[in-house]
Amino acid sequence: MLEQRLNRLRSIGLGAWLGAGSVIVTAAAIAAMAFVCVQILDALVRQEGITRAQLAGASAREALRRAGEDALASARVLSERPTLQRLLADQRDASLQTFLRRFCTSSRLDTCAVLGPEGVVAAVGDPVPWAQVTRAINEQGERFMLAPAGGEPPIFGAAVEIPGHSRMRAVTAVRADRRLLADIGEQVGARVSMVNYATYVPASEDPLTLLHSEALSDGRSAARRLTKPDAYVASVLVSASTGELVGLMDVSLDAAEFDRIVADVTRQLVWIAIIVAALAGLAGMLYGRWIARPITQLRDAAVRIGQGDFAVSIPPVAPKQLGELAATMDEMQRNLVELTTALRHREAEAQAVLGGIVEGVYAVDSERRIRYVNPQAARLLGRSEDELLGRFCGDVLNPHAVDGERPCTRNCPILIARKRGRAQAAERLCLPDGRTRSTVIVSAAPVDGQQVQVIRDETDLEAARRARDSVLAHISHEFRTPVAAQLASLELLRDGLGKLTEAEQRTLFESFSRGALRLMRLIDNLLESVRIESGQLTIRRQRVALDDVVSEAAELVAPLLAQRGQKLEVRLPEDMPEIIGDSQRLTQVFVNLLSNAVKFAPESGEIRIGGELRDGHARLWVEDEGPGVEEHDSTTLFDRFRRGSDAEPDAPGLGLGLWIVKSIIERHGGHVGVERVEDRCTRFWVSLPLAPVGEPA
Repeated sequence: MLEQRLNRLRSIGLGAWLGAGSVIVTAAAIAAMAFVCVQILDALVRQEGITRAQLAGASAREALRRAGEDALASARVLSERPTLQRLLADQRDASLQTFLRRFCTSSRLDTCAVLGPEGVVAAVGDPVPWAQVTRAINEQGERFMLAPAGGEPPIFGAAVEIPGHSRMRAVTAVRADRRLLADIGEQVGARVSMVNYATYVPASEDPLTLLHSEALSDGRSAARRLTKPDAYVASVLVSASTGELVGLMDVSLDAAEFDRIVADVTRQLVWIAIIVAALAGLAGMLYGRWIARPITQLRDAAVRIGQGDFAVSIPPVAPKQLGELAATMDEMQRNLVELTTALRHREAEAQAVLGGIVEGVYAVDSERRIRYVNPQAARLLGRSEDELLGRFCGDVLNPHAVDGERPCTRNCPILIARKRGRAQAAERLCLPDGRTRSTVIVSAAPVDGQQVQVIRDETDLEAARRARDSVLAHISHEFRTPVAAQLASLELLRDGLGKLTEAEQRTLFESFSRGALRLMRLIDNLLESVRIESGQLTIRRQRVALDDVVSEAAELVAPLLAQRGQKLEVRLPEDMPEIIGDSQRLTQVFVNLLSNAVKFAPESGEIRIGGELRDGHARLWVEDEGPGVEEHDSTTLFDRFRRGSDAEPDAPGLGLGLWIVKSIIERHGGHVGVERVEDRCTRFWVSLPLAPVGEPA
């Protein structure tokens, strides 16, 4: 009996087996697919319901915030009304009540009042606990939220000081009562209710208690589907600006609409599954009988080709279509050989190109996981290529959060490029070693499931832009100050022609002289910095007497010393020998050092120039009694455009003077430095090599 059954099974042809198997497999696959689709759809609909409830809750909270802003705007309008100020000045209480009532009605406010230092001056509308309101205003400022201790609906209001009545404030408020919540519900398309947190007591039988607990634990909101009532409900925390919790806002959406969608789609899937299974089974049986005989040979050949054996021969088969398939497979085999060779060449070329460009390049799949990265991108991100592959690009790039949210969520260039075809974004990346890099990421549209991004590092360019803007701002400020002073002096001279005394005219001309001297010094420093930077600064070689250099520099800064009432004392050794150098450049060195001392030394103070001979060098210094230099500034103070960290923001100077001093002295083969001496003075010193005896200039 068993053998007979086996014989019957063996007698069934491949076509019948293919047909029967296709019916069973197709029916099972479609049934499983339909079941999975229904489950996925149900989960998606549930998630959609929760998401819509959360969005409605966020919108309702935003509407409450706007109600508070409207109350603030109304309070400002009320405080600026001349009528209110006049009634307060005249102390007309009855008229003040009438005015407040009309304003409160026209502005759709629940309460309007005027608060004085002793309490409520006048109030209309719904009664409120003014002691609590006053405390909330003192704690929260102009706009306040309050959960009344008596259990009334929460209050959202504002208090603005009344001009001309510095100790009085105009107060406007609205209550989160049924009317306001109904209006908000119409705006967000949901039912809205609110619980006063000051008197909130969780009830075990209340279905919202668990949701409230989740919202309080989360600190912001919570949402879920409830069975009683059958709805998607979101609970949102409403807090004052001080962080004090005011109330719990509940927003609910009817779940019947979502369930109806799932039911309709389920019925459609069932009918589609039945029809497709029947058609697939019938087609499978017919096709299986027709193609069963020659298919085995082609299958074997295809398997060998799929395994990489391109030398296999394709057997001729019938019927005609399979013969054409066999010929196509033969041609495909030849094309695969050519294509594989070409792809290998192109892959090598692409790798060479991607490895040679400056920018970083990486590719992601549909889930934004990195599938390719070139060495430049790996170096920029501070990781190896193996560490990057397969990871979510947002975790690898780690862009700086904006308003507490990473750009990957909303402003990802990859997602934007999928809609627009191309996208570009400037992002600040946080590297694993703690550094940040300013980059520009350009994303292309996806091709064959992969999407290529080019990342360009603009950190140095951004720093250069900031430095340029800072330098231009300093230069503009420094030139504007003396020009403005000269213009003011010119106006005084013009207005006082024939009236000013000789002493007053001399004072104005001295102001002109100081302004011109300061402009000349600024221009000289700028031009000198350009010469130094471009390598055009030349040093003449001649014998120079340092005491003459110091005397000339002292004469040039004499107007600045006179302006601040400061004294200059020069103590140079009488036997100070000559050096080989450029007299004009060295004079500029001491002018810059003296100008720096004048700027930071106290008025009516003393500035000293001293010198000594040490180890074949002439060491000269300029001392002042200023606040001194911070220890961490002493090594960078001579850098270009560098100013002391304790310098006032508006203190004159471009940060070029000491840099020029250092450049000139080093071109003379000398050194510069700064130190704090024992008598609490700041000393800037220069050391220059002495001229060898008998050496010609």
